[in-house]
Amino acid sequence: MDTLSPDARSRLMSRIKGKNTKPEMAVRSAAHSLGLRFRLHDKHLPGCPDLVLPKHRTVIFVHGCFWHRHGCKLASNPKSRQDYWGPKFERNVRRDAEHRAALEAAGWRVAVIWECEARAPDALQARLIELFGLRCGS
Repeated sequence: MDTLSPDARSRLMSRIKGKNTKPEMAVRSAAHSLGLRFRLHDKHLPGCPDLVLPKHRTVIFVHGCFWHRHGCKLASNPKSRQDYWGPKFERNVRRDAEHRAALEAAGWRVAVIWECEARAPDALQARLIELFGLRCGS
């Protein structure tokens, strides 16, 4: 049973952003501090990736653990309206796989950074260093 009224739930859900989220801003900041330069939200690419690094032919998606079903503690399952949420999550995961396949078929390297990974700045920076083969201190 939902503890909020339908109007209150609607207002709450309408405030969830798709761009410029806190995890995305953390990834952008870490990438920029490593000297990586990127474009944002290229609508011409499948899935409109959060970061596009043309020099490296790489795109990065910053996925919310809840919406994209990471499997960590942030990906809880709602107790109400399971008949809605189950198919919703399945569509999200299927769409993510389709976008990834289309990008890879077009010659792009695809990386996913999860919301929970973006919360640990040192680990995030290490992941980006490994992903792009950077030397420490570059």
